[in-house]
Amino acid sequence: MNDERILFIQTAFPGDAILTLPAIQVFKSKFPNSVIDVLCIPSTEEIFNASPYVDNTVVIDKKGKHKSLINSYKFVKELKKNNYTKLYSLHRSLRTSLIVLLLEIRESFGFDNSALMHVYKNLIVYNPLKHEVQRNLDLIGFTYNEDSWKILPEVNIENQSVEKVNNFIKRNDLHDGFIAVAPGSIWNTKKYPAEYFENIINHFADRKNKIVLIGGENDKQLCEKITSRFFSNVLNAADEFSIVESIQLLKNAKILLSNDSAPTHMGMCADIKVLTIYCSTVPEFGFYPYNKKSSFMSFNDLKCKPCGIHGYDICPIKTFECGKNLLPEQIISKMEEMLSD
Repeated sequence: MNDERILFIQTAFPGDAILTLPAIQVFKSKFPNSVIDVLCIPSTEEIFNASPYVDNTVVIDKKGKHKSLINSYKFVKELKKNNYTKLYSLHRSLRTSLIVLLLEIRESFGFDNSALMHVYKNLIVYNPLKHEVQRNLDLIGFTYNEDSWKILPEVNIENQSVEKVNNFIKRNDLHDGFIAVAPGSIWNTKKYPAEYFENIINHFADRKNKIVLIGGENDKQLCEKITSRFFSNVLNAADEFSIVESIQLLKNAKILLSNDSAPTHMGMCADIKVLTIYCSTVPEFGFYPYNKKSSFMSFNDLKCKPCGIHGYDICPIKTFECGKNLLPEQIISKMEEMLSD
């Protein structure tokens, strides 16, 4: 296998991409002479490009130029020319399975709950009770014990990105650290109430802590609205940094408060304290922060929770008790405990 060319497929969201890195790291360490390509989407390309264990990235634009069936077919036809000897698909969608079918690679590995699972030569049990990193390690056949699976994702940060972050820190006098807050998510039922975030931010800002709100382009408006409530000590950095640059920024944070969303995994990649809030989802889905001194909070005394693995635009029963019943005072108390540790 040392001289083989391997294809990993991960066309899911940035958080999933970050949680793919440990499996790739293990695989490359075991087979250092293998060439590892990753098939990904435009929004996660920078994550895989930043991994020192990935040799090449191949981007499929599912919502753009590769959306049509004919363009997808042409894309796969070109991809097939790379003559991959093994394929590991961490994504379980119908489109991914069709790509696997068309590639006709000799050895393919996929999960047993994938769409069209029979296109894979080797099926691996998808255990819903495990962490996503554990499931990905199962896919590549890596044996681990109780703690050896807790492998931190590694990314290389380019000098210009480090300089950009350092300039932001210097410009805003953040040398003594700050509290990072990521209030956004693409799923509304994963978002802890904005007014609750404001209460938490107010508590720490009043005690002379600097607060930095982070997020992507879709989170900018929410972060601006929250930031506008404060006169000092609260900064909005949403959409100012790329994913990899945000990881570099988080390395300077004392703690990150995040919804069950990609920033959780970015904070873990930066190896800082992360407190993740679970509203409509639960940590048992396997996407909780597992680095040392990180934690999570969830209001679980509800028959309706979890209502879905991803979330919804609105609460299916219109109450959103999973978010509202987890009070800011509880979050503040946990953060204070983590900060003092």
